[in-house]
Amino acid sequence: MKTEGKSGWLLLLMSLLVMGLSATMSSASFGDQYHRGRRKTMLPDEATSSLGLNRAASSIVLPVHGNVYPIGSYNVTLNIGQPPKPYFLDPDTGSDLTWLQCDAPCVRCTEAPHPFYRPNNDLVVCKDPLCEALHAPGSHKCDNPDQCDYEVEYADGGSSLGVLVRDAFLLNFTNGNQRTIHLALGCGYDQLPGSSYHPIDGVLGLGKGKSSIVSQLSNQGLVRHVIGHCLSGRGGGFFFLGDDLYDSSRIVWTPMSPDYTKHYSPGLAELIVGGKSTGFRNLVMVFDSGSSYTYLNSQAYQFLTSWLKRELTGKPLKEALDDRTLPLCWKGRKPFRNIRDVKTYFKPLALRFASGRKDTTQFELPPEAYLIISSKGNVCLGILNGSEVGLQNSNIIGDISMQDKMVIYDNEKQMIGWGPGNCDKLPKSRSFSFW
Repeated sequence: MKTEGKSGWLLLLMSLLVMGLSATMSSASFGDQYHRGRRKTMLPDEATSSLGLNRAASSIVLPVHGNVYPIGSYNVTLNIGQPPKPYFLDPDTGSDLTWLQCDAPCVRCTEAPHPFYRPNNDLVVCKDPLCEALHAPGSHKCDNPDQCDYEVEYADGGSSLGVLVRDAFLLNFTNGNQRTIHLALGCGYDQLPGSSYHPIDGVLGLGKGKSSIVSQLSNQGLVRHVIGHCLSGRGGGFFFLGDDLYDSSRIVWTPMSPDYTKHYSPGLAELIVGGKSTGFRNLVMVFDSGSSYTYLNSQAYQFLTSWLKRELTGKPLKEALDDRTLPLCWKGRKPFRNIRDVKTYFKPLALRFASGRKDTTQFELPPEAYLIISSKGNVCLGILNGSEVGLQNSNIIGDISMQDKMVIYDNEKQMIGWGPGNCDKLPKSRSFSFW
């Protein structure tokens, strides 16, 4: 935690946030308007939202822009504030909090596509359950009870420090309704960029915790507590909140692990290469849309790279030591244009999960799910050494391995599912075919 100078900035932020209120209203009264993260006094269109939307037949679809390479990131557009303004957010299933770079004023902010978010005067108080959910058990202290301070840190070394506010989100539902919903988000006034930094307005937290957007929407009865995404190998795709956009019977399902509850994890996986077991059976795997690439721990990574080098012996490929796009690249006799040019040289990989006492499910990784073609026309391995970036024992299934798949996280049934998807077309309802 950063401590130096923190209280002074929080007091300054507090004074800015409460400007414009009448002298008879204190910041402490903000929290009195809410109960368990939901307004008691709602806007007219919000007042009918729980009745006007059928939870079992309504979702929110968010078109995605970006790709794994060369951009190296994805973003969705959300319209936030009154009046609503567009912001580009990095959709991240590996974290809970949604936050925007915030002009409150900004102590440290990074380059952003849009002007920094100007917060309203609706602070979340410290004792709000959403605030408690942002802190580890036993670490939540209310030195300033009138506001909720937060700090989030990411695996790439980036971080955001700020306060929690509520504001209006303009959302389009698949049943044709457009609603203005009040949700909590972070007003981030102190950001440090991480190693995977790219200009962005903020982060869309889609994790399992109470503070995530889908949790808040589910608690208001607007969508099921389900999220999913379909990322196209050609770039773009979509995220969705809700459960009416897929046929569950056509999805391969595996349980979320009860041992790794902070993230979307099926638990332990076995690494399969070329249809054969590698002996690595205890890989703790996490699905993480906030990671462009897939990561294995050092031992599994070293095994995989050694195996690949052996497999490529005698084939018209040699290591491209001058290509720094990714740690391991190969060049051919002439530049490659796409993965189809090299598929015959690389065997499929897979991750096998135990989905019951006897049953197993397998997450297939064809060559296009772990390789990219660099700007130099070389083929590069999109599976990286997680131990080198501080992941310790965790292993990540990143965007490269989830391309052209419908991936679903059902928090109500505690299941993770996947199946082939047509990620180039935006869905409208369950009658829309992904296959």
